[in-house]
Amino acid sequence: MARDLPSMKRDAIEIFNAAVSAVEPSAAVKRFLKAKGNTLTVSGHHYDLREIAHIYVVGAGKASAAMAKAIEDLMMARITDGAVTVKYGYVADLRRIRLTEAGHPVPDENGVRGSERIVEVLRKATGEDIVIGLMSGGGSALTPLPVEGISLADKQTLTRSLLNCGATIHEINSMRKHLSRIKGGGLARLAYPALVINLMLSDVIGDPVEVIASGPCVPDPSTFKDCQEIVEKYGLSDKLPFPVLEYIREGVEGRVPETPKPGDPLFEKVQNTVIGSNIVAVKAAEKKAKQLGYHTRILSTFIEGETREVAKVHSAVAKEIHKTGNPVEPPACVITGGETTVTIRGSGLGGRNQEFALASVSEISGLDHTVVLSGGTDGSDGPTDAAGAIADSTTWEKAKNSGLDPKAYLDNNDSHNFFEGVGDLLITGPTNTNVMDVRIILADPAEKT
Repeated sequence: MARDLPSMKRDAIEIFNAAVSAVEPSAAVKRFLKAKGNTLTVSGHHYDLREIAHIYVVGAGKASAAMAKAIEDLMMARITDGAVTVKYGYVADLRRIRLTEAGHPVPDENGVRGSERIVEVLRKATGEDIVIGLMSGGGSALTPLPVEGISLADKQTLTRSLLNCGATIHEINSMRKHLSRIKGGGLARLAYPALVINLMLSDVIGDPVEVIASGPCVPDPSTFKDCQEIVEKYGLSDKLPFPVLEYIREGVEGRVPETPKPGDPLFEKVQNTVIGSNIVAVKAAEKKAKQLGYHTRILSTFIEGETREVAKVHSAVAKEIHKTGNPVEPPACVITGGETTVTIRGSGLGGRNQEFALASVSEISGLDHTVVLSGGTDGSDGPTDAAGAIADSTTWEKAKNSGLDPKAYLDNNDSHNFFEGVGDLLITGPTNTNVMDVRIILADPAEKT
């Protein structure tokens, strides 16, 4: 007997919640960092704390407060000072490490103040000290400390322009690195000659360490020339502030210094470790789906591209399940991870996950017993209070009966208001973690293949 849609939607939410729980940042820190007696062990590397004068903790990102709480749990008495910056609402009860809440994805003045606190801590570090870095998704926007001549307003305009044009996270971070004193190896440069142990929760496809939070403790392989090509690719020369364009031009001409590159001796004192990623979340989702009785298949955790096009491909998978039982027989659960992009064409409210679900509405309309969920593991999707949304085979009809035109809402990038109207927003609240997105397709047609 086919499952009814309400129970399938509850299953989808339960599967998503299992994915999020698997990448809880405090537990991830404690899996990779152990403090026992006078020995600090980080991912197989051992450090004698009797040889260390001070321990400083700095960090930025949506998971950084929870990561910092884990560090305090493990070694409170040994922490000399610390500062982390998080998105508003992504907090934890910290006693030794100072916490700043700031704007994301567009940086604000609190982000500047938080970054200044981080620099203040780093300036105390010497060659006898350890700096523990705690970086996670959102860290780029939360550390807006521009190079000389660039204002916060310039950085805000840059961020909005890059988000709206559909630039990839790699392209956005390449630009950010070259206009920042912290990103692109800048934090490691500020901490030198202290030993740096940098723990990262990855929100980037493939977990490239130079991209997570814009690689504050990692050599930067990108160049000013790359930044110039990004400006040309997206036609941003008439959208970006003059100081930004001028600084990039000066960098291309060699009149301002490049970011630290591979081979720089300062990185000999840096240990970078990824402690959580999208594949961990997706595998936990797979396990929960199997427990709920679904035949389950992970397609990929490398999904990227324009959200609407990716939604069409996922909807095609749902249709294939109904028609042939491929790639997995009903009752079927197909799971993917990664992070798509949205090119803004309208003036509505939404995010990539809600837009993914909205783009699926017409594709799965009338497709018997089918549910599509797309959610951000951080609990927020774009500038909204939703993690994502859920669409099913009756959403189109339900919307039309309520006077809502799915196509018109999609054309206006107004997915949030659409799903608020039909009552299918995915609301989790801040999860204090961030390993990109998880998408779930459930299909259990009445007539099995």
